[in-house]
Amino acid sequence: MVAAELKQVGPRLRAIRHSKGWTLEKLAARAQISVSTLSRLESGKRQASLELLIPLTRQLGIGLDDLVNPSAPDPRVRRQAVRRDGMVIAPLTPEGSPITTYKITYPPVKEPPDLRVHDGYEWLYVLSGRLRLLLGEQDLILTKGEAAEFDTRVPHAIFAGGARPAQVLSIFNNEGVRMHTYTAQS
Repeated sequence: MVAAELKQVGPRLRAIRHSKGWTLEKLAARAQISVSTLSRLESGKRQASLELLIPLTRQLGIGLDDLVNPSAPDPRVRRQAVRRDGMVIAPLTPEGSPITTYKITYPPVKEPPDLRVHDGYEWLYVLSGRLRLLLGEQDLILTKGEAAEFDTRVPHAIFAGGARPAQVLSIFNNEGVRMHTYTAQS
């Protein structure tokens, strides 16, 4: 274990004990260790050992992992934007995330793209510009602050609805990600 992880064992142990409403005396008695030992363990004045932790975790109904979880990973997303058909698709979630979110910049176009159909759902929110959404028989213009959700099995096309780019936050399921981010080089 890394030293930083071990330093968190005592505070985590104390927090779990408090969440159960137990005193030092109650937990120490149940785990058959001295109150002094438990107090020193919680305050970091005594090093954690399996001999001490196993009886404590059993009494608290937790696993050792609950006390020694590693620190949180770096939350920053460091993925390159994808360029496809004039769009800039910037990933906002890590690879393999259960929710895939992108900031997409749709460029102005002379001709609407062909309608597409694929399995899945798409959710989008317009950050700037005017976004044109052709959805089945509907021809919609969405502006800053508007959102839409639709079944992607309905024929659809999305593009800037004017002479300026439109920026959108889009959330896709896995099928939508493949349709919007796939490139011939992938």
